Amino acid sequence: MEKLDKDSLYYMFLEILRLHYYRTHVLLDGIGVYPGQPPLLFILSKEDGLSQTEIATKLDVKPSTIAVMLKRMEKANLVERRQDTEDQRVSRVYLTDEGQEICAKSMRIMKKIEEECFGNFSVEEKVILRRLFMQIRQNLTIVNDKEITTIRCKEFKKEI
Repeated sequence: MEKLDKDSLYYMFLEILRLHYYRTHVLLDGIGVYPGQPPLLFILSKEDGLSQTEIATKLDVKPSTIAVMLKRMEKANLVERRQDTEDQRVSRVYLTDEGQEICAKSMRIMKKIEEECFGNFSVEEKVILRRLFMQIRQNLTIVNDKEITTIRCKEFKKEI
């Protein structure tokens, strides 16, 4: 197997991802938060009282993933679940006071990381980089859509 060229765009991209993940993990660990939790906190800070299904939809993850995340966050006293007053089958998720504080700290951490990543870029460089990121996202979205379509076609053929 060939080694990746350390000067290649792909290698640098992987290294940036790794460094960003590590930096994020270290800073969030300092306030007792796992890297996947801030997006959930941010959603609830804007729209408290969502159902587990609504949260899963907004985060584009499986409800089972949210269930595990919420259990951990309940133990940490960041969120609480309450039965819906109109439909007892639905439980709603609310930020606790501690959850609101941690959400604010998480937001400051994310802004700090953003500043560390892009603080010394000019406005023009940020505009170009944003456009390039959008293009990468689009490229990967197209590939993912093709893979999903291929998988669905194979599944359809098996059903016939």
